[in-house]
Amino acid sequence: MILLFDIGNTNTHVGLADAKRMLRHTDIPTAAWLAGDATKLLARFVGKAKLEGAAVCSVVPRATPKVQGVIRSLWKLHAVELTPKTVRGVGIDYPKPSSIGPDRLANAVAARHHFGAPSVVVDFGTAVTFDVVDARGNYVGGIIAPGLAAMTEYLHEKTALLPRIKIREVKSPVGKSTEHAMLVGAVHGYRGLVRELIGELKRELKAKRLPVVATGGYAKLIASKLPEISAVEPNLTLEGLRLVWMLQRSAAVSSSTSRSSIARK
Repeated sequence: MILLFDIGNTNTHVGLADAKRMLRHTDIPTAAWLAGDATKLLARFVGKAKLEGAAVCSVVPRATPKVQGVIRSLWKLHAVELTPKTVRGVGIDYPKPSSIGPDRLANAVAARHHFGAPSVVVDFGTAVTFDVVDARGNYVGGIIAPGLAAMTEYLHEKTALLPRIKIREVKSPVGKSTEHAMLVGAVHGYRGLVRELIGELKRELKAKRLPVVATGGYAKLIASKLPEISAVEPNLTLEGLRLVWMLQRSAAVSSSTSRSSIARK
């Protein structure tokens, strides 16, 4: 079994996988690693599964050594940390690779593996990010826009009369209340933003066919009426981590076999 960690600012998405697929997943508050409360939660999640490896991607650098420490203490394993230097399964054609979020690289790996190249990932998180894999299979950059919840929360905080709303589908594009009007602007408007940006990327890549994979909290809602989105994959980042770990293991086995063959000669 492979233990996978996608460490985000609010939650750490944890997955347990085998060589073929994700088996189960859970969320642990990222603050729990810093407070030292996550060990029992993680041990309970893994249970009696026999682990052969682990992989981590993190956008919270101070939490990363805490996670590594728990993995070492519980299972005597060192987790592979996904970085531009350790990534497998996708090339990088980007001016400053060190500035690419590791979760975005994991998404690109999974998109290329399952949907081919070129392809695009749209991640609906705190920000909505577009990550682009070109026809050569290289990560070449992307787009960052305000997230759906961040946008509506900003409207609530910066205006006296606009309420805090819960994001949901609305049918009519004409708001019949303040909340309804805000939902139209958020949900219908966001679909327009995503559709236009996908069109721009398709033209830029000169791609007749461009698979677009959605992930993140609002992916299912926004994608439901966007035929431009090919698939919704909630665990895309964890799947990318699984693939990176498998590719690294395969490379290590090949290298070991090659050295053994040379030694015998």
